[in-house]
Amino acid sequence: RLGLERADTAEKALSVIVDLLEKYGQGGNCMESNMAFTYYNSFLIADRKEAWVLETSGKYWAAEKVEGGIRNISNQLSITTKIDREHPELKEYAKSNGWWDGEKEFDFAATYSYVNTARMTTSGGRYCEGYKLLNKHKGSITSEIMMEILRDKESGINMEGGFMTTGSMVSVLPQQPNLPCIHFFTGTPDPAR
Repeated sequence: RLGLERADTAEKALSVIVDLLEKYGQGGNCMESNMAFTYYNSFLIADRKEAWVLETSGKYWAAEKVEGGIRNISNQLSITTKIDREHPELKEYAKSNGWWDGEKEFDFAATYSYVNTARMTTSGGRYCEGYKLLNKHKGSITSEIMMEILRDKESGINMEGGFMTTGSMVSVLPQQPNLPCIHFFTGTPDPAR
């Protein structure tokens, strides 16, 4: 929200977020219950001209400029070796913890998480299922198709149970400045409605 408030481009919003992250860190419980459950955040940041994926681990972060095609995020790190901006100490911190030897190509997701990055788009889970649904419609994605994908319960995109999806947003950002941007938000706790 502060990125939206303080920036007029996607890249400037990225800078706002990482500056705040480096200054204040992140944390807090993901649930209102007494169960202690936290995770670090990922962001899709877009304007009419460009889009970025920002993924975080504590105060450390990596950002990937989206150059075209499809891109999704979920509850795991997905930035691998294409890193366009990064925390200035990202690699050194990984090296000092023995997570990366400094010799092989640096892979953010492999280094900062336990997920096998080679299986991210082939194994089950929300990231994989989202990738499959987007890829199925690649080149012809409309706002209606995005709404259909975000309503999908079978894939786990629209979660039910202990963790529930409580809202979704679809934005249409035309590159032509004379056309309005349109934003659709769910009005109920379940995007399927």
